[in-house]
Amino acid sequence: MFYTPAEGHGLPHNPLNAIVTPRPIGWISTRSADGSENLAPYSFFNLVAYVPPQVMFASTGRKPDREEGKDTLSNIRETGVFCVNITGEAHLDAVSASSAAFGREVDEFEATGVAREDCVTIPCSRVVGTPATLECRMTEIVTLRGQNNFLVLGEVTGIHLNDACLIEGRFSPEVFQPLARMGYRDYAVVRDVFEKLRPGES
Repeated sequence: MFYTPAEGHGLPHNPLNAIVTPRPIGWISTRSADGSENLAPYSFFNLVAYVPPQVMFASTGRKPDREEGKDTLSNIRETGVFCVNITGEAHLDAVSASSAAFGREVDEFEATGVAREDCVTIPCSRVVGTPATLECRMTEIVTLRGQNNFLVLGEVTGIHLNDACLIEGRFSPEVFQPLARMGYRDYAVVRDVFEKLRPGES
């Protein structure tokens, strides 16, 4: 089968959702200028540089109570900061609950029963008990082609590691079993981890 996105695929569901998988989930927490809180998952998310450490996530679509984009994007525009909470299998239900289409006045931490505490380097809340948290300052918001598609880039200013995930000096995803998006309504949990050396490594 071959199709061009412009002409469509003719299938009952969009296959593009399931082609690039698994995708890590960034559970993004933000705080607006007036102090209201937001927590939402994004599967268009990844680490993009080591020095300085930088991450990206993309926000697509919009809410009826926002002029453009979603609450996360609006809060970052106002404050210039955001927090990425790394998710594991134990967070599946809470991550899913926080993806609901809440109004802008709703605090997802309270609505979903997720515990929070203040970040260290930025004025924002983070989720308590995640494997890791990346405190970030926004460096750029890029408007992408199409309607309400935005790429958010940020520099990591602080990193929280759950001590239970540190095994012999290494951060070990095997401990928390990362949660990933597979497309459609499908998710995956990473349990099978192996080591493969690159050419020239020993």
